[in-house]
Amino acid sequence: MNDRMRKRLEITALSLPALIMFVGFVIVPVIMAAYYGFYRWKGFGQPSVNGQFIGLQNYGMILTDPNFHDALKHTLLVMVASLIIQGPLAILFALLLNQKFKGRAIIRTLIFVPYVVSEVIVGTAWSLMLQSTGAVNALLNSIGLPGADWIADPNIAFWTLMFIISWKYIGFAVILMIAGMQSIPEELYEAAMVDGAGFWRRQWSITLPLLGPTIRIWAFMSIIGSLQLFDLVYIVWGQYVAGTAGTSTMATYMVREGRLANNYGYGSAVAVVIFIISLAIALTYQRLVLNRDLDGAITTARGEKERRRKERDRALKHGGGDGGDAAIASEVAGQ
Repeated sequence: MNDRMRKRLEITALSLPALIMFVGFVIVPVIMAAYYGFYRWKGFGQPSVNGQFIGLQNYGMILTDPNFHDALKHTLLVMVASLIIQGPLAILFALLLNQKFKGRAIIRTLIFVPYVVSEVIVGTAWSLMLQSTGAVNALLNSIGLPGADWIADPNIAFWTLMFIISWKYIGFAVILMIAGMQSIPEELYEAAMVDGAGFWRRQWSITLPLLGPTIRIWAFMSIIGSLQLFDLVYIVWGQYVAGTAGTSTMATYMVREGRLANNYGYGSAVAVVIFIISLAIALTYQRLVLNRDLDGAITTARGEKERRRKERDRALKHGGGDGGDAAIASEVAGQ
């Protein structure tokens, strides 16, 4: 068995379990949901027996339902607002926490804690504090400021949601940014300092460009998370308030119109539509943004491989000379 065949077998053996899991837990459920979406079905028994085949009627209702249009609009607003709010704040916090000062480790831990806390706990805690008679309004009243209906007021509720989302998830973005900053060579900053560049100039000219791949990966993960947003909205705003308050999402719409309405066929159709929208956005982002990083990595790897090959050939060509050349040849050939 040659090396190429052995490598293919190793790749197949290592990727097969993941492929089986992906097909079993992603592809098959999507196909089944698309099948259920063709029926008016209450969720028990087989759709072909206990349901009614209605073709594309469920999908047509989704596309014409103004409530779904609102949920889609709210989801896209959350996606854009998350990028605009969390991105700059995460970079600023990361720049601060990447400096050496006393208590840095404690602050890093504290800013990351909300991310690891369960959405149920976060949603329950904030829903209690943001009630009309909750702790937030009580604090504002104690200092002479009027309170507000943070949850039900359509003019405020969306920004309340964005505050909760940013409070919970910005820690993850900060940790990613810090990891990206620590991979930047210190020699670049030292050279810029020698040239007279100040702190902010170094961050603008060195940190931000080299942090680009990390920012783009975080943005992709934030986009996917926004499209799947459900827990916090459902816990804080409940089943029906989210729609009137302007915080409903595609996922809360799916649960409300599917499971809670005992119409699992329609809910399955909504799930398929959400999957298609998410897939289209993800593929578009990958093609327009992430492929640049992938192409750059491939080009760099190919250039490095070509450079090593030339060094090896040159070392082997002169390897018959003195012992130093032979040692160089041996070292480069081992790369």
